[in-house]
Amino acid sequence: MKCQDTQQLVHAYLDGELDLVKSLEVERHLPECAACTQAYNNQRVLHSALSADTLYYKAPASLRKRVQSSVRQTNHTTPAPRVSAWRWLGAAAALVVIALMTWGALRGLSAPSADDLLAQEVIASHVRSLMPNHLADVASSDQHTVKPWFDGKLDFAPAVTDFTEQGFPLIGGRLDYLDNRPVAALIYKRQQHVINVFTWPSPGAAATSPTAAVRQGYHVFHWTQADMTYWVVSDLNEIELQEFVRLLQTQTPS
Repeated sequence: MKCQDTQQLVHAYLDGELDLVKSLEVERHLPECAACTQAYNNQRVLHSALSADTLYYKAPASLRKRVQSSVRQTNHTTPAPRVSAWRWLGAAAALVVIALMTWGALRGLSAPSADDLLAQEVIASHVRSLMPNHLADVASSDQHTVKPWFDGKLDFAPAVTDFTEQGFPLIGGRLDYLDNRPVAALIYKRQQHVINVFTWPSPGAAATSPTAAVRQGYHVFHWTQADMTYWVVSDLNEIELQEFVRLLQTQTPS
């Protein structure tokens, strides 16, 4: 099974929709391919996030009481002509429509945005990179070693700069998989704190200033510059990480 075929089947595999033969083919391929395994792990994290109970809402108790009250009042009144029954059915249907609209609005307001879901993927990849032997595919502080390593592995050339003199030494790079595509991950350090920089092309996207967030105890910055998307994540404090982001922006073509 080819990588492209496997990655197209990952969603169905996670949902248990594949037949036995296809499932076995996917299971045999994953241990043999780091990129497909990364894609599978990312989709599994996303699948788990979308299955969380916090994304689902029951109809409000007040609506249930209103429906029950309407039914009781109808049962205690004198039987009405058939036209009244149709009116009652219409009112009940209207209540159902209102309930569905309310439920949909609540889900729309509370559903995570695309950036929220991508931030979860970024943090999951950062955490996985901290596991033994997962941090770097090419371990080097020489930007002229790290940058050429990506040649032929990606359809773009990431900008690589060493910031050792500024206190943020480059320690390597690796391939990763985010936003349904292979991306470059550049690894820096600040004392004992690891900083992951994820970058990939975003042709035609408007340039944006860095936005900051805190998720699961990690500081996350992301922005778009020179048709490239950047995500930076670390457990480093926000002030020092913001200093690193400024350095990165300065050294990146605009």
